[in-house]
Amino acid sequence: MAAEQDNEVEDDLARAQRQLRDYKSKISVQSKKNFVLERDVRYLDSRIALLIANRMALDEQNEVASHLEEETIAAPDAYPDDRKMQQYGNLFFLLQSEPRHIASLCRLVTLSEIDTLLQTVMFTLYGNQYESREEHLLLTMFQNVLAAQFETATEFVMLLRANTPVSRMMTTYTRRGPGQSYLKVVLSDKINQLIEHKELNLEINPLKVYEEICKQAEEETGELPPHLVRGISTDEATQNPQVRALIEPRVQKMTEIADAILNTILAHIEEVPYGIRWICKQIRSLTKRKYPDATDQAICSLIGGFFFLRFVNPAIVTPQAYMLVDGPPSKNPRRTLTLIAKILQNLANKPSYAKEAYMLPTHPFIEANKQRFNKFLNELCEVSDFYESLEMDQYMALSKKDIVLSITLNEIYNTHALLVQHIDILAPKEKDHLRILLSEAGPPPPQLSRKEDKTISLPLFSRWEIPIQDLTTALMSENNITQNDILYMEAKAIFVQIIRTLPHLNSRPLDLNYVAETAATTKDGLLVRKGIKVKEMLRELEEAGVVDPADGYALLCDEILQELAHLGNLREMVNHEMESLQSVYQTIIDHNNYLRSQLESYKAYLQNVRMQSSGGEKPSKSSVGIGVEVDGRTKKPAKIQVLGPYKFTHAQLEKEGVISESNVPEARRPNIFFAITSPLPGTFIIALHYKNRDKPILEMDLKLDDLLEKQQDNVQVLDLEYVQLNVAKLLALLKKSFSGKNRGIFS
Repeated sequence: MAAEQDNEVEDDLARAQRQLRDYKSKISVQSKKNFVLERDVRYLDSRIALLIANRMALDEQNEVASHLEEETIAAPDAYPDDRKMQQYGNLFFLLQSEPRHIASLCRLVTLSEIDTLLQTVMFTLYGNQYESREEHLLLTMFQNVLAAQFETATEFVMLLRANTPVSRMMTTYTRRGPGQSYLKVVLSDKINQLIEHKELNLEINPLKVYEEICKQAEEETGELPPHLVRGISTDEATQNPQVRALIEPRVQKMTEIADAILNTILAHIEEVPYGIRWICKQIRSLTKRKYPDATDQAICSLIGGFFFLRFVNPAIVTPQAYMLVDGPPSKNPRRTLTLIAKILQNLANKPSYAKEAYMLPTHPFIEANKQRFNKFLNELCEVSDFYESLEMDQYMALSKKDIVLSITLNEIYNTHALLVQHIDILAPKEKDHLRILLSEAGPPPPQLSRKEDKTISLPLFSRWEIPIQDLTTALMSENNITQNDILYMEAKAIFVQIIRTLPHLNSRPLDLNYVAETAATTKDGLLVRKGIKVKEMLRELEEAGVVDPADGYALLCDEILQELAHLGNLREMVNHEMESLQSVYQTIIDHNNYLRSQLESYKAYLQNVRMQSSGGEKPSKSSVGIGVEVDGRTKKPAKIQVLGPYKFTHAQLEKEGVISESNVPEARRPNIFFAITSPLPGTFIIALHYKNRDKPILEMDLKLDDLLEKQQDNVQVLDLEYVQLNVAKLLALLKKSFSGKNRGIFS
């Protein structure tokens, strides 16, 4: 602790530690910014469909616009006043230092409320992700939440799997700085190596492989050979000799890649963040208590459900969302990553062969690795508890008197409102501290607009604080620590500080009297005070019989030398950790820039819609839409008419990138065209025609909202059997074709 907290020493280690603390603080702050941005992007993705369909009234548009407004600096006299600041300082100290309240609240809120609460809990209340006290308190909260989850569980198989506020909380925890750092170290290189091989096709679903064979045969001969018939069953495809011949080497190659990724994960167990390992430990402990007859395999499935389902596999399936790669992988690597994630999940859980029979060929790999995989999951749980160190952390926090939260007003008010809403469950007794603080704070203020919201520094302190002297006495009595023990530890720490400042004194054997005298006679006032103080401490320790000058204070010297050796190793560890965090920080900054660019595009789009709807420019007929308010009046809906068809050749759509892949033989493509009709707003019919034939070969009914949902879920391709269409390019084509066509489909 002395080494980490010391700001009075100026050596390479001290400088490195200050720089490391700076990076940790930056990552904590930036992680919160990214969480808020990601939440904004998710919100706008869900609302943009209504904007595009132009079915949104002005008040709804203003609501969306408020999500895009930048924060501004509020006036100095802005709320809250000093009295309110003190009340909220008391309240949030209580919430932070007694995690059971937040644990209960997280179980009571709805899914729609959880994201805002998670922002406050994960990135503000316990936002210093690398500070032991806050991390330990956050984990204590998780212990409370998990214990309640196990207590109320009715089905073993559903534990930790349903999409609940608790599961969302666990996922959010893994996305913090330490978890992000682990994923980058362990997965980034392997995934980047895989996605470089864009042409490597490892599809093992027999139906899809059979379609590949049909497509290739058509491309080579211009037509489908007689022995290949479309529309066969899964069983028929599985028994096809050509399909089996293709799948066998693919399974082998894929299991080789899965094995390489698995080996990397298993080899880096020491890099798994302590908090994630501790949660795994709690899952194992709670399972054994709740289900004493549960097998080791069943317990491992729950641990694996958290570690892989909530943490590792999402990063494998969508590495771009976890900042492990520069952009979305192309089709083949994306499918391979999905299959590898399935293999790892089958290792962690009961295999899914019943649902996905095509995964059965990976069974030998699953069986061969099951034992070492379960051994890894059990070893994840082998970490020490932190309760003794938490007591010391709490003691130091109270003695420092400088716990400050960087928190927004809306975070304060939202937490206040949720606590008031559930106070009868959280604090049922009149004398409960939480109820007293909420009663004094009064009703929660309403949420502010984004422009009015501001970040403040909220000093935390306890309304019922124990005097430091009493804490010291309690600490000494509970841990059998004597005054001489404290004196001995303090003397050792000061000697270490002096030798770090004057490294030429680090000789063998150590002469502590010489070290103290040298410090006391320097020209540095701080060193002089330390030298005089430590000489007096040595004398007190001699009188108490704790140290003996006759043996040259041998025990104390040995411990000082051991500490100095440890600090030498610590310097290497600090430098190594700093290199890793520099990379993580840069990645988080890059992701922040990407999120901001997405929001900028939404801003431009929204501005255009609002100008048209509010009369900022001459509105086209289509800008009126369906029941849209314009200048405070509701326009009557225009008479609905069928638009189109608009015709496009195969070559035209291919050139514009709308067709990403085509199964149509080259010879037939000049005779193919597409007709797109809009019978209703937001509905499109895409028909595939062959020249001189009345009836289309294929028709597909598309809803605009479905396309937008695919885009939001990062599904890049729409499969029309004969062709695959790029979702983003198709949306652009529809917007271009149907804008201004007397229809409120697009603005």
